[in-house]
Amino acid sequence: MNEGKSLEAAEFEDYNIRRIWDEETERWWFAVVDVIEALTDSNKPRNYWYDLKRREKAKSGVELSAICRQFKLKSPNKRFYNTECADTEGIFRIIQSIPSPKAEPFKLWLARVGYERLQEIENPELAAERARQLYKAQGYSDEWIERRLQSIVTRNELTDEWKERGVKEGQEYAVLTADIARETFGITPTEHKKVKKLKRESLRDHMTGLELAFTILGEAATTEITRQDDAQGFNKNQVAARKGGRIAGNARRELEAETGKPVVSPTNYLERPEAEQEQLPAGEEDDSGSPF
Repeated sequence: MNEGKSLEAAEFEDYNIRRIWDEETERWWFAVVDVIEALTDSNKPRNYWYDLKRREKAKSGVELSAICRQFKLKSPNKRFYNTECADTEGIFRIIQSIPSPKAEPFKLWLARVGYERLQEIENPELAAERARQLYKAQGYSDEWIERRLQSIVTRNELTDEWKERGVKEGQEYAVLTADIARETFGITPTEHKKVKKLKRESLRDHMTGLELAFTILGEAATTEITRQDDAQGFNKNQVAARKGGRIAGNARRELEAETGKPVVSPTNYLERPEAEQEQLPAGEEDDSGSPF
């Protein structure tokens, strides 16, 4: 998959190592405290990690936090907290500073985890099924999950076109995505996240089914226009992106005029699963203040 993030835990011996696949970097990131607990059997892995960072800085001048990134991961109490994570290379570096007889078995385990991802790249159905199970475990309804998976397929078709037509990954992808979203919803993805009170979370994982539907329409329309116009390079693809988003935007405005309700919603699924919110009585509000 080339869009979004996926959360899960992988088992090493009797320990669950929380991990997250980040599409921006295209790699797994592992919760450092989970790795430390597995390697040291420490009952206070956070304290161990704090002391390890301090010792390593004093000894070699290396800031271990510099090789980490923070992601929101689910804790044992079912809440999400910012957690320091390291990719495979970073974990190898951290392991060097931890005297443990489990170091070599853990390195082999990391290699196997990477191989699982290669299998998914070769067989997209495995990736889709994994994503389906992850969303199911997080409390999303079957209907929402299928729409979310369709949004991933549509997004990948579009980015494949961009790649073949000379659009550069990273900043140019982000600009075109923002153009489509602005034409579709009247706001950029960054502004959309603010409406939903999101920070580093994936916007699409917190979209309502209706928001996903218009996202799919905007990106699918852009893909067709890109092919029809044989758009090459960033500038031509930006014209196609705005046209595709405008088609979705027109459809959104027609629906809003018919229903009298905005499509853009402040609803998020940070505290309450999507499936539960779908079952709220008419007029009752979720935690974000959006009637659902």
